[in-house]
Amino acid sequence: MTLLCLTWSLQQISLKAIADEASPMLMVAIRSAIALVLLAVLMQRRGEMPGAGRWKPGLAVGALFGIEYLLVAEALRLTAASHVVVFLYTAPIFAAIGLHLRLPAERLGARQMAGIAVAFAGIALAFLGADTASWGQVDRPALLGDGLALLGGLAWGATTVTIRCSSLAQAPATETLLYQLLGAVILLLPIAWLTGQGHFEPSAIVWAHLGFQSLVVSFASFLTWFWLLRCYLASRLGVFSFLTPLFGVLLGVGLLGEAIEAPFVAGSVLVLAGIALVSARKAARP
Repeated sequence: MTLLCLTWSLQQISLKAIADEASPMLMVAIRSAIALVLLAVLMQRRGEMPGAGRWKPGLAVGALFGIEYLLVAEALRLTAASHVVVFLYTAPIFAAIGLHLRLPAERLGARQMAGIAVAFAGIALAFLGADTASWGQVDRPALLGDGLALLGGLAWGATTVTIRCSSLAQAPATETLLYQLLGAVILLLPIAWLTGQGHFEPSAIVWAHLGFQSLVVSFASFLTWFWLLRCYLASRLGVFSFLTPLFGVLLGVGLLGEAIEAPFVAGSVLVLAGIALVSARKAARP
């Protein structure tokens, strides 16, 4: 799970690093298409077929997954990759709120409510504290990028709620991933071309990043994640989720040379603390 968190934090860093050679939106579309082909081959060899009665929730999670990465791709054009990782991984907070409203077994206690309050205080601090001095001036695009990344986290949280509250909860991991990859390809590929974000320079470094994004991120890591969810308590795995934004900030500074402001660091700490409190809700029970 720690290795998965490192991999997921690297995906935003990778997309940002080659944004001038290949647009993030097109990269996500291509990687999803490659992973989709590999997944189809795997399912064919296993004799797996999508459930006939699961296409409606499948359509919903596919659309949400595509929207999530549409927002992420746009956010990466406007703000730092470290900011995108932190705001995207607020997803457990939104998922916890949604599940609290939909499933009696997922009701939140006082500690988890406090965690949500702490996380949203951190979001406010990270948003407003870093941009007070230059509000409406040079930092407006970055602020918009931060907002898009936060909406991406909301879309991810909605995906989790949709899976848990539908027949996809009993579906194989491959089927759930199939719907998501298909949604990303159908949504992002035409939008990339229509919005002029179809540039792709076939250099060695771009191909290397595409291989990482396709084989490691979109195929292997997502399948591993769904397999872990079937073998271990989701709440215990969720505690590890705070490692991804932490890795993302460190790698953004170390690999991309991104500058991080003190308010953003303080806000990120509060966000991570809130995620840890919410995600540990079941693990802490007898």
